[in-house]
Amino acid sequence: MRNLLRKPLPWVVLAECAVVASLVMVAWHLVASAPVAGLPPMAVSPPVEAGEGGEPPAPAASKAKPRASRLPPGLNVNASFWRSRLAELNRGEAEFELLEWRLVRSATDAARRYLESVVLPLVKLAER
Repeated sequence: MRNLLRKPLPWVVLAECAVVASLVMVAWHLVASAPVAGLPPMAVSPPVEAGEGGEPPAPAASKAKPRASRLPPGLNVNASFWRSRLAELNRGEAEFELLEWRLVRSATDAARRYLESVVLPLVKLAER
């Protein structure tokens, strides 16, 4: 027991666990806390559906009753918004995949050149 108290590693591990636990509690508190009551609720418009020729349809003459269930504030349900965001994400993902393949191909080529120029001549020399 006396040796356990003298070694710093268990104390460092315990301190790290305490720090991580406190960070998890703070994050949980921030996520689970209720929104500020002073802000008015945001109105979210329904998604616009494109009519013929890509133009939005004309609004209906009769007044529609507001829906009983409202969407959460800050949620954008516009189809064109999501289409543009997903296209941007796909473009970025394609660029990232191209970069990954370039890195893998260059590493493979470097390993192949090393094997052919250094390792194989030494092996052939050792076999003679």
